[in-house]
Amino acid sequence: MPIYEYECTRCGKVIEVMQKFSDPPLTECEACHGSLRKLISMSTFHLKGTGWYVTDYARKGTSSPSSSDKKEGKDSSGSTEKD
Repeated sequence: MPIYEYECTRCGKVIEVMQKFSDPPLTECEACHGSLRKLISMSTFHLKGTGWYVTDYARKGTSSPSSSDKKEGKDSSGSTEKD
């Protein structure tokens, strides 16, 4: 079940409530009986195990191109010289 955050518009109290998707949103603050508004919170998730891009296909390490690669890639115009 997701955790929803609500803030009272009167007293400013923030509460966290575990609710089902099908539950109606809360409307009244229990402390001061003011109206509540649902907050949009930052969420995260972590991909565990195999089968995800981040674990199977992402590059490992941060290697920079070698000096020979830099010399060869100097001219990127695509033109060729003819004798």
